[in-house]
Amino acid sequence: MNEISLFGIFLSAMIVNNIVLIRFIGLCPFFGVSGRMESAIGMGMAVIFVMTVSSAVTWVIYNYLLVPMGLEFLKIVTFILVIASLVQLEELFMKKYIPNLYKSLGIYLPLITTNCAILAASFLHVDYSFSFIQALVYAIGVSLGFIVVIILFAGIRERLDTAPVPKALAGYPIAFFTAALMSLAFLGFKGLFGL
Repeated sequence: MNEISLFGIFLSAMIVNNIVLIRFIGLCPFFGVSGRMESAIGMGMAVIFVMTVSSAVTWVIYNYLLVPMGLEFLKIVTFILVIASLVQLEELFMKKYIPNLYKSLGIYLPLITTNCAILAASFLHVDYSFSFIQALVYAIGVSLGFIVVIILFAGIRERLDTAPVPKALAGYPIAFFTAALMSLAFLGFKGLFGL
């Protein structure tokens, strides 16, 4: 995997293999927070921070601590602890400096700890044997892909709230149909870069 350019890694992570619409990872915050644009942007920013920093920290811990000591089997526990610590820091920061966003994210902010998209990004850069820079570019691509998709989805859901949707499809059913159509649109990029 090391022969792919940084731009290829970024574009593949962001669009071609989008973590939400192609890999179907991180759907809980995707559906839960995308009802309003403000919440979607806030969640996207929170995910960008946690995913980028946690990928950098987990890469260092994995390559300089776990692998040399033969403790690769501890990567799940280690990665979860790193992510949980970063989310706690972010939650404290938001509670103090951005209380409105903190309240609007509600339960979904602490759930970033269990957001499988963040954990998946850390596992995938290990599986792909990326260098530190490649892992960082990959994490930025995945997180930007997440925020682009959640903002697009929030915009569509806000429009759907005023659209004449049949009563049986109102709410989450039409959201699932919309996500499926978005997924098909992103599937059109498959094969653009090989990751």
